[in-house]
Amino acid sequence: MTGVLNPEGADVRPGKLLVWLAAGGVACAVAMLFLFDPANARVFPPCPFHAATGLHCPGCGSLRGLHRLLQGDVVGAIDSNVLMVMSLPFAAWWGVRGFTAAVFGLKWRRVFLRAGWIWGILWVIVAFGVLRNVPFYPFTALAP
Repeated sequence: MTGVLNPEGADVRPGKLLVWLAAGGVACAVAMLFLFDPANARVFPPCPFHAATGLHCPGCGSLRGLHRLLQGDVVGAIDSNVLMVMSLPFAAWWGVRGFTAAVFGLKWRRVFLRAGWIWGILWVIVAFGVLRNVPFYPFTALAP
């Protein structure tokens, strides 16, 4: 579908509007995480896996960690969920890449992960989820 010219003559594509709306949603979510501590505020829902099983999933502590990171507490963020902190540069790169490609039409070189890397990442996530529930030191340090 081709874009529609608005009165100023700029090309407005429906896909670009969706990307800008998504970016606005992310900005609102980041602002909420900055303003409200997920450990105390009831704005954020609890982890359904933890509520059902009492175990910590690989993502447990991510909201608290992001809040702490936004407050400048890097050590606290790592203490909440080290895997989330380690994955943030990759998530940021993926988001910036997708945003600039969709909005500005920048061409990025395609990056393909081999199947072994994808399986390795999956195993790291599963192992992290299992090890953070082992009730012995040093694994107790992985729990949020």
